[in-house]
Amino acid sequence: MPGTPLSRRPAGFRTRAAVVSLVTLAAVLAVPTGTSAAVVPAPEPATLVSANPADATPHARDGETRAFAQVGSTVYVGGSFTQIRQTASAAWTTQRYLFGYDRATGTISTTFLPVLDGAVNTLVAGPGGTLIVGGAFKTVNGVSRKNLVALNPTTGAIVDSWVGRSDGGTVRDLALHGNWLYVAGAFNWLNGTAHSGLGRLDATTGAIDPTFTVDATVGRHSTTSYVWTIDVSPDGGTLAVGGNFLYVDDLPRNQMALVDLSGTPTVLNWSTEKFVPPCAAPATFVHYVQDVKFGGDGSWFVVGTNGGAGWPAAYCDALVRFETAARGAGQLGTWVDYTGNDTITSVEVADNVIYLGGHFRWLNNPNASDRAGAGAIDRLGIAAVTPATGMPVNWNPRRSGSASMPAGTSNWGSSVPVLWRGSDGLYFGHNSDGMGNEYHGRLGMFPLTGGRTITPKNAPTATAGNLYVGTGPGQLARVPFDGTGVGTPTTVSQPNYTAAGATWRVADRIYWSHTVAGTPTGSRIDISMFNGVTIGAPWEASGYNDWFNPAAMSGAFYLDGRLYYTRTGASGLYYRYFEIDGNYLGATEFTLPTTGVAWSTVRGMAWVAGKIVYGATDGTLRSVPFDPTAAPAVDGTAATVVAPAAAGVTWSTPSTFFSVQ
Repeated sequence: MPGTPLSRRPAGFRTRAAVVSLVTLAAVLAVPTGTSAAVVPAPEPATLVSANPADATPHARDGETRAFAQVGSTVYVGGSFTQIRQTASAAWTTQRYLFGYDRATGTISTTFLPVLDGAVNTLVAGPGGTLIVGGAFKTVNGVSRKNLVALNPTTGAIVDSWVGRSDGGTVRDLALHGNWLYVAGAFNWLNGTAHSGLGRLDATTGAIDPTFTVDATVGRHSTTSYVWTIDVSPDGGTLAVGGNFLYVDDLPRNQMALVDLSGTPTVLNWSTEKFVPPCAAPATFVHYVQDVKFGGDGSWFVVGTNGGAGWPAAYCDALVRFETAARGAGQLGTWVDYTGNDTITSVEVADNVIYLGGHFRWLNNPNASDRAGAGAIDRLGIAAVTPATGMPVNWNPRRSGSASMPAGTSNWGSSVPVLWRGSDGLYFGHNSDGMGNEYHGRLGMFPLTGGRTITPKNAPTATAGNLYVGTGPGQLARVPFDGTGVGTPTTVSQPNYTAAGATWRVADRIYWSHTVAGTPTGSRIDISMFNGVTIGAPWEASGYNDWFNPAAMSGAFYLDGRLYYTRTGASGLYYRYFEIDGNYLGATEFTLPTTGVAWSTVRGMAWVAGKIVYGATDGTLRSVPFDPTAAPAVDGTAATVVAPAAAGVTWSTPSTFFSVQ
């Protein structure tokens, strides 16, 4: 997925969290067990924004911020707030629902002062320098403009020639691609034409497109149907739709649908049943799909949900990745990250990072309810995860205020209705006032300046090098390996490599299971830099992994965001997600489909040029082709013997890894 900023994307009203007590089920990362080839996304270079919010952004109070857009150097802010101010010590000024400020200085505009009689849910920078506004209003500047209007971004005056309107129903979300403006909400009419929840307008004129006749109908639990969130793929070919509907164009589509936009708009043969099972009480959670965003190249999209209890039958309180090109009923997520009964209210995808906001407290927490269990990663209301696995990266500003918050402000609220990647950073709107241990009343921005680049690390890709195998405390045998056979071993003293078990190489470092007294499990994952000559002094791979007992692994290797391993006494080839940026280990274990290999006898593994090279209890070294997207991923009938047990080197130890040097 390319790392281009998605600043062209509009910010819609993504959701408000249900006002309920916070209950927590297990959070978990999961993948489907489908009959088709699995999708195994590889980590890609990514750019993170700074975790320190910009100081110059203004503040709002009452209600929440729901939308952002930028025209020229001005950022526009929409929501349900009623007052704004420039700084924490400035007096409040009444300005309801919509205002603008200078992107560079934070100075609030004194000329853009539109008057609306209802909340703004979504904003789009429209063609010809217009600002298109959607929401729950009936008048603008004292003139009838039902829920949809185009404004002059300098004066706030209505663009009279723009004719779009939503008759009798609110606009929840807008998405712009080219000159098409997609409109979503709780309406039955657009521009006087019957449309249920969805429509498409000419973005320049506001005129209805008569070829777009896709309707979302029949609300869940006897409610009026509506569309809550939409997004258009970067190529303009696919519209993702989420809401409380049960049907789209009379086809069963429970809360989620994809629409083909390449010709006359039609509903695609794509559906998932994972929003059909009830999560929590229907009266509390009418719909679970809260926000949807496409990845940078459009080949996948992510969905953020609420819903409470329901795992594993339903995707409740979860972040889910789906593949755009998949077809058919019963679609499952490529991966699913359950937050633990805490709502995700907004998602944004930018620069190969998925950002999410809400009132969650942890990610990767499958082993406890309403507390941090084994594997839980602390992420208070705001987080960034990798598109490859859904695992958090090392970015944790937290939705929390300072010790000197102004009077009348709140550190924490139930909702982050919008995350939006602008030209200079990631903008956030929330219904509280604390972010990054600072005061940021209802809105703010994490700047690109001060951020950092994540460069993926992976297993060595060379076809030949050396296999290292433990021969004693602080000692390794270095064995030349050309992909098919081994050479003469030499003994290498490595005093830092002690009490070592299963070992795996990742780029310029190695990880290994280290037996250590006093740890919760009696072992831990250690890391050391390795230049091919010396293994450096080790350090622990994140305190978040204390729950895991790596000493149980009898062999391991890392590839494309996954740690593959075998376990002593177990007969499978397993994997967990492992995020190198932060060294976070996935809390859920998955089993790969394999055949013909006695995994319980494996001792030591490495991945070399598409094959697993592995030792065994009989001292023999073997190799077998490995394809994690296939079923089976390993076919043991294709295994070959690389080397028998020999004097000085017996391939029967977990401490085996491959290195180019």
